Amino acid sequence: QVLLVESGGGSVQAGGSLRLSCAASGYTVSSDCMAWFRQAPGKEHERVATFDNDGQINYAESVKGRFTISKDNATNTLYLRMNSLKPEDTAIYYCAADPFVWRCRFVYVYSSFNYRGQGTQVTVSS
Repeated sequence: QVLLVESGGGSVQAGGSLRLSCAASGYTVSSDCMAWFRQAPGKEHERVATFDNDGQINYAESVKGRFTISKDNATNTLYLRMNSLKPEDTAIYYCAADPFVWRCRFVYVYSSFNYRGQGTQVTVSS
């Protein structure tokens, strides 16, 4: 059974930083496709960042230069470092994984990913 558990969310002021973690069990973060999505109130899920097993990383335009996705294969954990946070970054952040690399490169729909976490809330105040 695959389990993805996010942590590290919280409330910060604009300009602050947070690091989200996604601890994986039953799945190896070094394999295939790992991703972060977010869902702001009243909006659809937005794909934030992806990291595939070829080392290719992609970011949404809205977070480029501010967010960094990374993995720790030893602890089987996916991270999202978020700097220079803005109020519009307020959302529930979800970790997702999929055995097919092409999903990292071509799929932007959260529900299409095979494995998904429960989410962690990030609130950025102005």
